[in-house]
Amino acid sequence: MSTASDLCQVAARHAGSEAIPRLVIHKLERPSELAPLIYEPSVCLILQGKKRTIIGGEVLDYGAGSCLVIAAELSALGQVTEATASHPFLAAALSIDTTVLSDVIQKTPNIDGSQTKSFALRSASDRLIDTWGRLLTLLERPEEIPALAPLCEHELLYRLLIGPIGPLLRQIGAMAELAGMSLTTFHRRFKTVTGVSPLQYQKQIRLHEAKRCLVAREGNASSIAFRVGYESTSQFSREYRRLFGMPPMQDAAAARELAKITSMF
Repeated sequence: MSTASDLCQVAARHAGSEAIPRLVIHKLERPSELAPLIYEPSVCLILQGKKRTIIGGEVLDYGAGSCLVIAAELSALGQVTEATASHPFLAAALSIDTTVLSDVIQKTPNIDGSQTKSFALRSASDRLIDTWGRLLTLLERPEEIPALAPLCEHELLYRLLIGPIGPLLRQIGAMAELAGMSLTTFHRRFKTVTGVSPLQYQKQIRLHEAKRCLVAREGNASSIAFRVGYESTSQFSREYRRLFGMPPMQDAAAARELAKITSMF
């Protein structure tokens, strides 16, 4: 069984490697500025250091042993808050392949529970960390990757599915089944999985991307409205305020101020 120290050493040696499909090792030797980013469906394990992620109005501060699962494309603000040259920030992130996930779901007992958010942060269990260890140490034995990496990926998803994050991952699998359905069935199943209609979901994605751009000062409200697909700036402002509770520029300023305040603690 690999120790936490073993995994950090492997991760540090192979940062940036693309040898294992869908797996990325992140390494940073100093804290970063708070910056906008887009998350894709993925699971991330922090191995060393600390990070802050702001999704909507929720601030997540987490460190070694924490596992963040993202079930849908999300705009967020991210910042590495603890990292040095001798003790760098290290994290392993695995993009979720819906085909692989659907296959594992079919072989996994359904665990009761519900999940209303599109993300979850939990402490990784010993068994989950051990599975991550088997996947990461394959980077030391690249000749074994083609045969063993898919098995480790399946086991990792299985461990997540039978734990408290399971209902969240099942949302991703259900989304993958929507293709090929009739329009009526698609809308009904889509709303069951996401809690909103396809149109509302698209609108939320656009507005979250707009918020990311505004917080990053990538333009004014009008230019960003057009960038994310709105033809009317007044409609954009109305829908933005309905979702976030404030007009676009005021909300972006509040988000930046929140980031400054939370960085002090």
